Amino acid sequence: MQEHISTGIIGTGSFLPDRVVTNFHLEETVDASDDWIRHRTGIVQRRIADINTAASDLAIPAAEKALRSAGIKADQIDLIIVATITPDMFFPATACVVQNSIGAKNAAAFDISAACTGFVYGITVADQFIKSRACKYILVIGVEVLSKILDWSDRNTCVLFGDGAGAAVLGPVRKQKGILHSKLRSDGSGGELLMLPGGGSRIPPSNYSIENKLHYLKMSGSDIFKFATKIIEEATLEALEHCDLKVDNIDLLIPHQANSRIINSAAKRLKLPLEKVWMNISKYGNMSAASIPVALDEALAERKIKDDSLVLLVGFGGGLTWGVTVIQW
Repeated sequence: MQEHISTGIIGTGSFLPDRVVTNFHLEETVDASDDWIRHRTGIVQRRIADINTAASDLAIPAAEKALRSAGIKADQIDLIIVATITPDMFFPATACVVQNSIGAKNAAAFDISAACTGFVYGITVADQFIKSRACKYILVIGVEVLSKILDWSDRNTCVLFGDGAGAAVLGPVRKQKGILHSKLRSDGSGGELLMLPGGGSRIPPSNYSIENKLHYLKMSGSDIFKFATKIIEEATLEALEHCDLKVDNIDLLIPHQANSRIINSAAKRLKLPLEKVWMNISKYGNMSAASIPVALDEALAERKIKDDSLVLLVGFGGGLTWGVTVIQW
């Protein structure tokens, strides 16, 4: 009988564009003040890629940092999973672009489209490949260049988002360590609450789609807010119960960075002290699939995660999708 394998995150990395766009910069072009944006979202600034930067341009340096952190060479990677809703192009997969660029000559590669839950989906899929012994080392990347699909005249969306990339190397770890449990969910009936209508086979590019701004992100903010606040609490409690753990056992909760009011409300409902909740939305805005891995890399760099820390990653976003992963560090 084969011994059970545990999957852990053995290295992380992140990469952000140099350009910082503050709320004061946005005041010059859109009807939204710094006070208005801060109060509604908690965002102070965000990173914005230049016009020539694609998703892979951010993903590659994040991946290389994660490999160095893990002490793994690119040719040891068996699989690359890129979570993104802003790929370089429909195909080939952005994961294949990364695979070629970093020299991961032995790796399979594919993309996942699960919006802001993408990284949690990615590491959950990777966990199955490692536990089944199909792969030993897997690189999971969350990357977005959301600035490319924003209507910069729409204050209800353009103030919310930013660009960035975060990466993690997953591999086998000691028993009782690593990923203890993951749960992924979706509700397609809420798909129209957060979407990019144009560009696919339903509404292919045309003069009509361009004139009606269908290639820009569309969101029903109030509905997403209600969904997210509820789902962080429900997903967290369900995952803890599965692992026979309590809220008090959490050392760090890393939720998707969508809105500080969502995160604060969820923490209050969970009765979880804010010092146990990671928030960096003020610096980066909502980076969709990149938000959780960038936050994870920062938390590790600042030693907020230590040996034996219990860490929960909670994602939620377009699809609608949501998911949670419980990790014993």
